[in-house]
Amino acid sequence: MKINDVLKKDLMIMDLKARTKESAIDEMVKRLVDEGAVSDFDTFKEGIMAREAQTSTGLGDGIAMPHSKNKAVKEPAVLFAKSSSGVNYNALDGQPVEIFFMIAAPEGGNDLHLEVLASLSRRLVDADVVQALKTTQTPEDVQMIFDESQEEETVTEAQAHEEGKKFVVAVTACPTGIAHTYMAEDSLKKKAAEMGVEIRVETNGTDGAKNKLTEDEIRRADGVIVAADKKVDMARFNGKPLVQRPVSDGIKKAEELITKASTGNAPVFDSGESYSAERSSETDEGGSVWQSVYKDLMNGISHMLPFVVGGGILLAISFLFESLLGSDSVFFTSLNSIGGSAFQFLIPILAGYIAYSIADRPGLLPGMAGGLLAVNSNAGFLGGLVAGFVAGYVMNWIKKMLRNVPKTFEGLKAILLYPVLGLLVVGLLMFFLIGPFFAVINNAMLDFLNNLGTGNAVVLGAVLGGMMAVDMGGPVNKAAYAFSIGIFTDTGEGALMAAVMVGGMIPPLAIAISTVLFKSKFTDLERQSGLSNFVLGASFITEGAIPFAAADPLRVIGSSILGAAIGGGLTQLWNVSIPAPHGGLFVVGIGENPLLFIVALLIGSVITAVVMGLWKPRVEDTKKNVTASDMN
Repeated sequence: MKINDVLKKDLMIMDLKARTKESAIDEMVKRLVDEGAVSDFDTFKEGIMAREAQTSTGLGDGIAMPHSKNKAVKEPAVLFAKSSSGVNYNALDGQPVEIFFMIAAPEGGNDLHLEVLASLSRRLVDADVVQALKTTQTPEDVQMIFDESQEEETVTEAQAHEEGKKFVVAVTACPTGIAHTYMAEDSLKKKAAEMGVEIRVETNGTDGAKNKLTEDEIRRADGVIVAADKKVDMARFNGKPLVQRPVSDGIKKAEELITKASTGNAPVFDSGESYSAERSSETDEGGSVWQSVYKDLMNGISHMLPFVVGGGILLAISFLFESLLGSDSVFFTSLNSIGGSAFQFLIPILAGYIAYSIADRPGLLPGMAGGLLAVNSNAGFLGGLVAGFVAGYVMNWIKKMLRNVPKTFEGLKAILLYPVLGLLVVGLLMFFLIGPFFAVINNAMLDFLNNLGTGNAVVLGAVLGGMMAVDMGGPVNKAAYAFSIGIFTDTGEGALMAAVMVGGMIPPLAIAISTVLFKSKFTDLERQSGLSNFVLGASFITEGAIPFAAADPLRVIGSSILGAAIGGGLTQLWNVSIPAPHGGLFVVGIGENPLLFIVALLIGSVITAVVMGLWKPRVEDTKKNVTASDMN
């Protein structure tokens, strides 16, 4: 599609007057309403602000792309706006925004806003295009820049198909946003054209896989590039030199990736062999061993969580019926059986999907079997976690051992050799070594927790609560949650779940309270976003605090850790227990000492809110400092 089909001249603002984020959004929305592209100002603005509350659409390098798929949109449109002095837009790089593209897509449309975002992202990775837009003076010039850019892309792609050139295929993928997926695509294409290399790029963004690579293209490719931050289909690249890097390297290190892939200077990928081992040999270039381990662990935990939440909450409700109606009640027995059935899968699912992340599909069977053996041997959560990693790496080893089997037996590997040998080796290791060893550790840890004095319990609760606020959904937060889940699954005790739940609820709730008590310390947009944190905090969704932490990390995270640690410690001092792993205030009533849970939550939230409010500078003072620095 052509950008100029929706980038209309009468919607362009060549001299944006606004100086703040919300006023800039107001000015652009008003132009869309005045020109008839949008029917209702408030409805469309609400959609724009809801998207901004997730994360800023200020992409960096002076560019922002606010967008909404909205019922108030009459016709697809893209508004271009340019600010000569720059707008403090809370962009991802913290710099002022000079050029804006506000995308308005009809609610019943076919993901037009995603297509336009993708097309714009591809153009805006070109520094020449960005610089030209920053200096352009008329709407006609803006449209000409995009016309020329698309014509150059067409010529470049046509030249790339000349015979005799090296040919590379690539996949770019980003787990959350969309811009990086297409920026990496465009960067690889442009650099390949400069280097005289033909390239085909498959994009895998939020709108799914586009321009999917064909079997013939993969077969004739000299090498493969996977620039992705999420799992993609790798088996199709069997036997090809393959370079795997984060999506950011596709943008910043395109020449290096293309050189490695086109010259064959990359490990040959075997679909019967996990690529994580190959990646680890390039830790100085593509990421650390810890990043690989963390990714594998999170794959297991993310697949386990639905079983934890669904089973745990139903079990907790069943206990409520037991206390009211007795253990013979059909409500208790049915819900307890259903929730308990889900809980039986926790450790096998955790281990299975850790192994799957490491060794792909062949790792699933030995991983899940290893997890079940961990349960049966009383090795618990820790034993299951280790079983997953052991199963994954054992399957990689088995694949290497079988990589040179005669082609006659190639078809037997996946359906016979992998499952039998994988299950045998992992099963024996779990039965005779890992299971008994971690059973001892698990029992010792549980004995320690059972004999923990009040003082030590308070300290542990404070540490876990504080960890939940350190990175608000990141590795430290997940480590605290995983530890508490492990104790919960092994013992059924919800004391530590109370500590981590309070610790995770306090940051968003405190931010919401602070935006009400200290209005002068927050922008209009932050105050509006802050209100939604009442709901997010009450639901135990810590991530609602992330935009505020990103904008002011020291004050927001520092004050959040203080309040979360106090709240977590208080839950242990008052013997609060929550027999459900998620749900926030909606499950507090089924726990022990629910009123004291709420008191601990309020104390921690108020402390954080007050410290944050007193610590943060006034918005007007911040603006003065920004203006002064610009003048200097």
